[in-house]
Amino acid sequence: MHWNKVTLVGVGLLGGSLGLAIKRRRLARRVEGYVRRAASVGECEKFRAVDRATLDLHSAVADADLVILCTPLAQMKPLVNQMLPALKRGAIVTDVGSVKGSVVKDLESIVAKAGGHFIGSHPMAGGEKTGVSAARADLFEHSVCVVTPTKRSPQAALRRVEQFWKAIGARLLVLTPATHDELVSRSSHLTHLVATTLVNYVLNPSRSNHQAALCANGFRDTTRIASGSPEMWRDIAVANRASLRFALDEFVRELQHVQAVLRRGKAAEISELFETAKARRDRWCAQGISPSSE
Repeated sequence: MHWNKVTLVGVGLLGGSLGLAIKRRRLARRVEGYVRRAASVGECEKFRAVDRATLDLHSAVADADLVILCTPLAQMKPLVNQMLPALKRGAIVTDVGSVKGSVVKDLESIVAKAGGHFIGSHPMAGGEKTGVSAARADLFEHSVCVVTPTKRSPQAALRRVEQFWKAIGARLLVLTPATHDELVSRSSHLTHLVATTLVNYVLNPSRSNHQAALCANGFRDTTRIASGSPEMWRDIAVANRASLRFALDEFVRELQHVQAVLRRGKAAEISELFETAKARRDRWCAQGISPSSE
């Protein structure tokens, strides 16, 4: 599959990694990127994430066959509204957002009115580091990418988006936007909220001066994702707050169960907590599922 021009709206970790992957696999004749800061233009050139980076959104989008939104969720709708006059008829627009219900609702109709086609995507890949300097050409290899079509999705555009992610090296999963948001609220969004809360609790300045010194690899590994972009995760929590609140309620009940087990103090019950978790995680790892770094 080959595209004449692919435009990345946002060239940070995900956008930059897409640019590197597209160029490495020769999936497009040209890759252009829209960035918000003048300094980012030089960074994109330095790391060769795109063929050209620009502060001009219309110039970046003009004549693109595929436009990929790689910005925080709250920026997507305003940017799409701005770029519509430059959008080529028949162009496909997709995204890398971690929430799909609100994004699809916001963008599907307005892109269609401009003569384009919007298909929601969410590659389950990322990391706590941000910016194009952290981009990797292999970031999406063997990861799961969820594509979220609706009844209004043109089949030809859907197939091209699916083929694109496969060509990048991802494994495809097709879900409705609502099902996607429910599942990632537990596996991704709750995970980040728990890591964030754990950091805020343990590293509270009111703790002993020795507390931080006693935070070793277990704490570092468990809380790694709390170093992710606050702007991005704010948008995710706001956009998927209904599903996230439900997942959090369920998780609180799990913690209450753990409290009850500890209160009873029976070694066999406590052992079962750890044994069950180990067995479930070992089984998951054995399935060869690539963990999301989100």
